[in-house]
Amino acid sequence: MKLQNVDVATDELITIGALARSCGLTPSALRFYDDCGLLAPARVDAATGYRYYAESQRERAVLIRQLREIGLPLEQVARILTGSTSDAEKLLDDHVAELDHKARTAAELAPTLKRLIGSAARHRIAVPGPALARAIEQVWPAAARDPEIPVLTGILVEATADSLTLTATDRYRLSTRGIAPRPSTLDAWTLVVAAGELAAITAWLRSAPEVELDRRETELLVTDGSATRGCTVIDETFPDYRSMLTALAPVRTRVVLARELLMETTETLGPVPLSIDAATQSLTAGKAARLPATVTGPSIDITFDSALLRSAVSTALGPEVMLEISAADQPVVVRSATDGELTTLAMPIRDNEGES
Repeated sequence: MKLQNVDVATDELITIGALARSCGLTPSALRFYDDCGLLAPARVDAATGYRYYAESQRERAVLIRQLREIGLPLEQVARILTGSTSDAEKLLDDHVAELDHKARTAAELAPTLKRLIGSAARHRIAVPGPALARAIEQVWPAAARDPEIPVLTGILVEATADSLTLTATDRYRLSTRGIAPRPSTLDAWTLVVAAGELAAITAWLRSAPEVELDRRETELLVTDGSATRGCTVIDETFPDYRSMLTALAPVRTRVVLARELLMETTETLGPVPLSIDAATQSLTAGKAARLPATVTGPSIDITFDSALLRSAVSTALGPEVMLEISAADQPVVVRSATDGELTTLAMPIRDNEGES
């Protein structure tokens, strides 16, 4: 079912931000789907690299978002977009049947699990509470625990009309995550908020369908309409992480593979060498079995500290994870393959680093 027939001579071009607002995605999600080959822009400005889309691509963008919202892997999304209607319908039917089976299994297990775990304005931006909780849990591990540099113990919160972005770094790793907010006429603002205090309210956030964040001089107020939580602001300048990301060397090799398989094969201590083979479309971790992967670009060998790699991969959303590699001695971008909204930098190590 092919939905993308773009005629740049007749279709009206719109900015990436305009398309994002109209289809319920964020600009970085659209950039991610371009990288994955699912939704290429109609035109890219040769001087600035800015992407422009055709009005006719809106339907395809909405369909991609909806397919991902029901948990379809990228490979199946691509097959639905490019295959026949009958094949697409069968893929959807099979996926719904699998979801139904998982839901029934979860319902059967829930009582046992509950017994095991017990009872478990213009400056305001509204987001789903569970999504904010997940974003905090994903970026918080990258925040520093040592108070020597106070600003690094915080999470940078950036609010715009298009996105709420959370970022943390301890100078050795960096994680940033965006969330699509409810449409508003928000005046953009930024705050550095104590990471530990944000982490402490995630359980409450998960129970709130929607929360509003309100910027104050000394604290960030989070409310669900009936209760309000305050988190301390750190009055220091956060590192310019956007310049850091912009300065990264160009990606030479891009790898997409199953997140759980990568986690299983890196359950070890110390250095983990990864061998990425473009010819066989695979990734091998140490002496473990070869894993199927989608590899774009040249083959490369690269080594990570196991704990650092697993920390970066474990917080990714969805069934797949993407590794973007420029060189074996340069930071690797670990991206969530669900919607492109989680990005983590992980620094590789030398083969003999960590040995003693």
